[in-house]
Amino acid sequence: MMQISESHLQKNSLFNSMNRFIGAVNNMDQTVMVPSLLRDVPLEEEREMAALKSSGNSDIEDGDMYSYYQLLKSIRCDIEWGVMRAEKLKESRGPSSRIDSEEEESEVSSEEDEVNLQKQFQFHMTGLHGVLSKLTQQANTLTNRYKQEIGIGCY
Repeated sequence: MMQISESHLQKNSLFNSMNRFIGAVNNMDQTVMVPSLLRDVPLEEEREMAALKSSGNSDIEDGDMYSYYQLLKSIRCDIEWGVMRAEKLKESRGPSSRIDSEEEESEVSSEEDEVNLQKQFQFHMTGLHGVLSKLTQQANTLTNRYKQEIGIGCY
């Protein structure tokens, strides 16, 4: 019985969520042989558009499948190479509009910080797991939509 609950917990681990997302994006990348075919192909579901536009991501202004394809690949790069490396790559492409984080930080005593660390960690882990699950689903959806666009049946 212990093995069943442990495997269930492992299935929901952040590491496995990241691996599922990376696998889905790799599958998408291998399936989409001609990414330019995704240009001007609108996202069908309105909730997908609302989620993309509400995120404030300037990479998705067009709202087509190609923009979403690029976003998913960019997120995969961030996970594989780390955020700091990804930010350096983005900075080399052009000026960033990011706010200096030192100015935003408030002074909190180390005791209060330690008490809040576990809560903050749980909050962010839960959020990250949820986002990765949704992104994995979207990568799979994009792959299937691409197959439909080029005439390969999705069975």
